[in-house]
Amino acid sequence: MMDSSGPNRAAPGIGEYLALEHGSFTGWLRDAMIAGASWVPGLMGIGLRAFWDRLWIRGSGRFVTERGVRILGAENIVIADGVYLDRGVYLHGRPGGLDIGSGTRIMQGAVLHVYNFRGLADSGIRIGRHCVIGFNCVITGQGGVVLEDDVIMAPGSMLLPVNHLYEDAEQPVRDQGIITRGIRIGRGAWIGAQALVLDGVTVGENAVVGAGSVVTRDVAPHTVVAGNPAQAVKEKGGGGS
Repeated sequence: MMDSSGPNRAAPGIGEYLALEHGSFTGWLRDAMIAGASWVPGLMGIGLRAFWDRLWIRGSGRFVTERGVRILGAENIVIADGVYLDRGVYLHGRPGGLDIGSGTRIMQGAVLHVYNFRGLADSGIRIGRHCVIGFNCVITGQGGVVLEDDVIMAPGSMLLPVNHLYEDAEQPVRDQGIITRGIRIGRGAWIGAQALVLDGVTVGENAVVGAGSVVTRDVAPHTVVAGNPAQAVKEKGGGGS
């Protein structure tokens, strides 16, 4: 998908700010109610949020939210049963949605931001069951991101499904729009620490991306890749994990 938006406009007014950050005034109220319980410490806070957050965030059951989790755009977020949100996690729903599957753990400092401020049709983040999103990971959803079940993202890894257009040498890059194709991570794959997966990439089932790699092309199932740009270094025997 291509976007050719023009130069950035002036700073938004209150109404536009509410729409961008929270979806609506009702969304702002919902997000404010969630934030009100986010800083209650200890087991009392965990227990309070287990009840309170379920009133405001759609989902299929109970999930655990530690202190200091920041949630915006909750009207576009779905959290399933058994999800764990560690301290300092930042979730931002936008049109296209942020869905977190059952049993998934999102660790301290991770950022999951749909980032669909341009109204892109294919935006969104879909995380399967029993995934692990490690410390300080970043997932943005402009072009759409799908993590199938049992995916591991090691600390500091990033999924960025967007590219800026830059062919016009006379115009600032930020004014030339973006192109998005999306990212898919197959079941059981492992994205190593501080690896970067770029737009348009599919990582196959049970594949491994080595630490610090930059992935610019598809990774076949049961394959280990490493480097910048990432290249195949090994095929995993027997198709197993």
